[in-house]
Amino acid sequence: MTKIRVHVYVSGRVQGVYFRQGTKNHAQGQDITGWVRNLDDGRVEAVFEGEQSAVQVLIKYCTQGPKDALVKNVDTIWELYQGEFQSFDIIY
Repeated sequence: MTKIRVHVYVSGRVQGVYFRQGTKNHAQGQDITGWVRNLDDGRVEAVFEGEQSAVQVLIKYCTQGPKDALVKNVDTIWELYQGEFQSFDIIY
């Protein structure tokens, strides 16, 4: 199985709607490592590492988010897998 890494930026109404916690829950359920955080410009930024199929499931989650989110765009930057994370964390 192929492990991949992706850096995502999610824009829209994605802060204050449990987007980070939902992302963490989904990541842990898919054995994905990395992190998620809010940006000052209102977007959410995240890095995901894991099996390709699992990462794609998490990217799909990011296109919808939790029930109160209104996702307008998800920018994805594909990067080389580094295996640098032990868990998935919310950065505050």
